[in-house]
Amino acid sequence: MNVKAKFQHLMDTQYSRPAGVLGWFIGEKMIRQHKPETLWTIENLQLQENERILEIGCGAGSAMKQIASLNGCHKVTGLDVSETLLQSAALRNKKAIRQKQMALVHGSVEEMPFPNEKFTAVFSIHSVYFWEDLSISLKEIERVLSPGGTVLITLCDGKDGKDWGAIKKMIQSELLPIMEQFKFEDLRVLEGPVSRGYHTVAVCGVKSSTL
Repeated sequence: MNVKAKFQHLMDTQYSRPAGVLGWFIGEKMIRQHKPETLWTIENLQLQENERILEIGCGAGSAMKQIASLNGCHKVTGLDVSETLLQSAALRNKKAIRQKQMALVHGSVEEMPFPNEKFTAVFSIHSVYFWEDLSISLKEIERVLSPGGTVLITLCDGKDGKDWGAIKKMIQSELLPIMEQFKFEDLRVLEGPVSRGYHTVAVCGVKSSTL
């Protein structure tokens, strides 16, 4: 493997599981880069009073900090595979954690350490690319989501006016059909902001409240 290939492999690994000083730097960089779609995602959750919210792939905790600042008495939990980013999120959200408004958990979407129906809303921003098994991940989301709860998965499907065929195909032939299989209702693909040339969309649905 040449130097360029080694560097690319390092960066790919860091974006999927940031670690160490470089991982910390990437976490802070992602906060700045993803601000437009983060604010848009939170807005589209349409949170009501006293929501119990889970962010999958919470990173350095910027979205959680935004939610904690809202006047809704929300409880928010962040899940991430990166211990480095969880440390950053803890520093960023010391007050909310101290007041037990927020919790941070180390773990993966494929095996979440939460009881059934714990959350009224589940969301992720730019983490779905790294989920190893969509079916298992969505089954876990359905399990931890309360009936009538919302799931919203934000991702990019193109850049500079050009579609990413593989991502669009994944949404239409995998993500949406699997969500339908798990009885999610009101399935939609929302058109989001263009951020740094990247076209943002969100796949959202509601967990069925009927047996």
